Amino acid sequence: MILHSKFIKGKIFGLSLTCVFLLTACSGSKPNSSTTQQASSSNSNNTLRLLYWQVPTILNSHLSGGVKDLEASRVTYEPLASFDKDVKLIPFLAAEIPTIENGGLAKDGKSVTWKLKQGVKWSDGKPFTAADVVFTYKFISNPTVGASTAANYEAVKNVEAINDYTVKINFKDKNPAWSLPFVGQNGVILPRHIFEKYNGANAREAPANLLPVGTGAYRVVQFKPGDIIIYETNPFFREANEPAFKRVELKGGGDATSAARAVLQTGDADYAWNLLVEAPILKQLEAAGKGKIDANAGAFVERIVINQTDPNKQTKDGERSSLQFPHPFFSDKKVRQAFNYAVDRDTIVEQLYGVAGRPTANILVLPDTYNSPNTTYEFNLKKAAALLDEAGWKDTNGNGIRDKNGVEMNVLFQTSVNPLRQKIQEIVKQQLTSLGVKVDLKNIDSSIYFANDPANPDTVARFQADIQMFSTGNSNPDPGAYMKNWTCEEIPQKKNNWSKPNSSRYCNPEYDKLWKQSATELNPEKRRQLFIQMNDLLIKDVIVIPLVARATVNGISNRLTGVEATPWDTQTWNIKDWKQK
Repeated sequence: MILHSKFIKGKIFGLSLTCVFLLTACSGSKPNSSTTQQASSSNSNNTLRLLYWQVPTILNSHLSGGVKDLEASRVTYEPLASFDKDVKLIPFLAAEIPTIENGGLAKDGKSVTWKLKQGVKWSDGKPFTAADVVFTYKFISNPTVGASTAANYEAVKNVEAINDYTVKINFKDKNPAWSLPFVGQNGVILPRHIFEKYNGANAREAPANLLPVGTGAYRVVQFKPGDIIIYETNPFFREANEPAFKRVELKGGGDATSAARAVLQTGDADYAWNLLVEAPILKQLEAAGKGKIDANAGAFVERIVINQTDPNKQTKDGERSSLQFPHPFFSDKKVRQAFNYAVDRDTIVEQLYGVAGRPTANILVLPDTYNSPNTTYEFNLKKAAALLDEAGWKDTNGNGIRDKNGVEMNVLFQTSVNPLRQKIQEIVKQQLTSLGVKVDLKNIDSSIYFANDPANPDTVARFQADIQMFSTGNSNPDPGAYMKNWTCEEIPQKKNNWSKPNSSRYCNPEYDKLWKQSATELNPEKRRQLFIQMNDLLIKDVIVIPLVARATVNGISNRLTGVEATPWDTQTWNIKDWKQK
């Protein structure tokens, strides 16, 4: 679903638009001059100029710590297939989509066979074969690699090459989610001849993590982590018609507002990704006539995650947010419920998102069939205060902060650096403060916050704070891998290099049981109900506070055509088809 900014309307509270054209002061920072200078350094019609204010740091999708890395990787790497916005599977490296009719899908649900395109070459000229698919599975499933995409492959027993152009995926049991492995942004295929020496604890040392060898329309010729990636056309690309652009420049850094300005107002760039900018500001920038806003409604939900462990205590070996130490007040469900009542979702959407988001009480929102009808949200400070009183958290020493048994209700609230997120933080802080909760805000650069570096203490997975906010969702129409994120075995800990996604440290045998049932349930309706029950359990237990079902908002130059977004892959998934008008 594509929504254009001409529909951005409605009542907007407390925003000043007068600063939009004055050095984009509303963003809280000056425009990044290096961003616009670099973007405009190549004015040739043969150059496609992309701006990503979240900086890509690694170009191996299976070692990525965030969507910004997947976006940059996907320009050169490809999966077997991917879903378009209409939930139709589109072949990339596959010759055809498996079905029961063509023999690709086993009737018992225990295997799927993919036929591969022949004559495909990697960007170094080596042939692509089934051996690369088999190796990619071995790489992802190797626990010493610590692949961030491993959850998509846990149902796989093995992958075998029937011949050079046929692979068979055998599952451990009947598997309704056969389209998870090797599909979409988490399914890109790696070249065996490049990564074979790095299939282990040394995976992050592979030079190809920065200079990948892919099968896509473009290849990387230069990558300065934290700055710029330069791609050129892949001379071995299989399609007869070359891509419209000879060169792609992906510039990272700056901020979302200046990125939007570069596309919509000044025309210094062709495309700006993930514009977390207040809707009225985007509308004003679009009025300059250089580009348009596209909002791709998707499965991502901006959420507040509640830490079930104490971030201020540490084990003997220095691990914080450890399962050894339950959180001093979030272990109480009444406290979590109080925080949920204190969040004003409607104001957040009305002031900041416009039509690019809608308030939600669910963590699973797309496809619509999985969007639970059983949940509601309510902003009610009186109910919040009453629950805190019931839980025994009262201001006993008169300093304005609730306390209990000598512990004061101090909360560290962290998220990534972004003006929109900082405004959400302020809205939430204001309401919590009125309840007698002391809130300290922490903002972390996105290249650090969304990194997958076990030595980095400020990542989403390490979660050394009380609550944190970010956006994610299912990247496949089948939500199985996404909903697995809240199972006990997905808790990030020191012993697994904090490589797991369950940052709340939630562990509930009832939830795990539901997920295990869903993993082998072939009846679509029964499986749908299992996912809804999982969603409802997370909401009932207030493990996560969903805020906004948000669209991915991008800025697109008027000279650019062919951009067809899908919620089931990166925004760059069809970059080979992008053209200039």
